[in-house]
Amino acid sequence: MSTQAMDKGQGKRRPVDTTRHHRENGWDYRGRAIYHFTLPVEARYPLFGVLEGESAEKAFVKLNPFGRQVCRMLSGLAQFYEQKGYALKVLTQMVMPDHIHLVIQVLEPLPQSIGAVVRGFKSACTKIYKEEYFSSGENAAKVHGEGEEAPVHFARIFAGRGSIWQQDPAYYHERILHAPGQLRRMIDYVKDNPRRLWLKTRNPDLFRLHRHTEAHGLSFTSMGNHFLLDWPDRQAVEVSRSAVAEQVEERLRTVLAAAHNGAVTYTAAISKGEQHIARTLREQGYPLVVLLNDGFPKEGSPHERYYKPGGVYFEACSRGQLLLLEPTEQVFQDAGIQSAVQETLRRKAEARHFSYTPIPLAAQRYRFVALNEIAQRLSLA
Repeated sequence: MSTQAMDKGQGKRRPVDTTRHHRENGWDYRGRAIYHFTLPVEARYPLFGVLEGESAEKAFVKLNPFGRQVCRMLSGLAQFYEQKGYALKVLTQMVMPDHIHLVIQVLEPLPQSIGAVVRGFKSACTKIYKEEYFSSGENAAKVHGEGEEAPVHFARIFAGRGSIWQQDPAYYHERILHAPGQLRRMIDYVKDNPRRLWLKTRNPDLFRLHRHTEAHGLSFTSMGNHFLLDWPDRQAVEVSRSAVAEQVEERLRTVLAAAHNGAVTYTAAISKGEQHIARTLREQGYPLVVLLNDGFPKEGSPHERYYKPGGVYFEACSRGQLLLLEPTEQVFQDAGIQSAVQETLRRKAEARHFSYTPIPLAAQRYRFVALNEIAQRLSLA
């Protein structure tokens, strides 16, 4: 670890930017906790190495000289900061071609927030890169341009930039451990990154974000296997939140029978019953079309280009088993959808002997019911 570089990064004081919160309000970032940090390179250039391997299971990142040095810095992070009164433990790390994953545990309250550690590490990497690799040409890589693939020296790519890291006002992306079992998922996710990247690069069409997907007169943002929209046999799954286990299992049996006979299942997967049925279909390898509310990055956001679905949705996408659909605002405002939603809500209110007042289109309840109505329309089209 470069002590001079780390000290330089840690010593800089930045004004607090109250507009940048994907941070958790009220969270003590000096206290004991476990974090998963993701640090992307500016424009996601493969600054640290290349992905290799003949299959997803054998995929690995072949680090270049700078990548190996960054990896060593991560391994020595806890020891370096121990000298400064920080009690930390690196639980796992992964240097990918264009980003870094780090799961780190804060063992005792810190002199400064954990953000100071992350920013110090990032500044040290930038300093070392500029001093040792900026003009050497050692970190040339193949990047896709307008024409053929060609080696491009990162000295040209990063000329004039103050940092090698993505220029994000939040400085880094974090996940905080809150729930039992989350740590194992964090660590497994980090270790699984090469395999996931291999699958994504070999199946680019299944992970391409489409902003204007038309389906039966409605418009969506989408990702996944679009051929599922043309499947002739379809079914929609909607299960009430009040459904008991026996009702859910009975519905599951009928859904599985239709799926076994070739039907594609449309669902918003909102209620626990819907989620259980969707999970069972996915685990058994049946195709799914899942309706989302605010599930994709906003158009023009810095995360749009590199978005991929998480966890089990990623696996289903990679197998061509899944299509994710997020309705546009025009769909939520569609007169037919509005009428169907308000009628459904009216019927539910009257069944409970309540008077019904129409709810606004922006209400979460309206949007969740709308997703089920949209699933019904798509399955019957």
